Amino acid sequence: MERADAPFPRLVSLAAHDLRTPLATIHGFAQTLVRMGDLGEPKQRYLEMIDEASRQLAELLDELGVAARIEGGKYEPNLQPVDTLDLARGAAEELGEDRVVVMGEGREVQVDVEATQRGVSAFAQAALRHGGLEQVDVRVSGSSIGISPVTPASGPVLLGEELRDLGAAVAVRVVRAVGGTVELDGDTLSVRLPE
Repeated sequence: MERADAPFPRLVSLAAHDLRTPLATIHGFAQTLVRMGDLGEPKQRYLEMIDEASRQLAELLDELGVAARIEGGKYEPNLQPVDTLDLARGAAEELGEDRVVVMGEGREVQVDVEATQRGVSAFAQAALRHGGLEQVDVRVSGSSIGISPVTPASGPVLLGEELRDLGAAVAVRVVRAVGGTVELDGDTLSVRLPE
């Protein structure tokens, strides 16, 4: 039986899908022009900015598509094994090891690796951005990943209770959709993933 609000998630999913084609064209030509080089400044820098912005737009569309599938009851996660320490290190690589300090020992979990990797990075980025922080710690302990510090202002955003960060809001939904939990434990966001 279809949910009463299911047409909206389908519409969002369709829009995200349809936007990928023109975005892929923009991204492809921007990358080609960047690789050609010899455009001189500031043209080269502008093309690099266009290339980076198109990559960011593609990631946002991926997030939007996943959220629409989850909300519409159509999400079928591709569960694969991954070590939680690798997920944490991915966030550090994406956001900078000077901003995300990773420690601890991981364990193999079964998750939608790509969506969960984006989620862990989104949690760390949201903690930095909405907490006004320069650095966060990501502590891995078996199947749990803890991100701290979480400020009183950033806590509701990281839990998806205040919708001010698409990445964090989608990350909460992804973790729960694969059977994990997300909760605040003092000043630490605790993400527990299924083994």
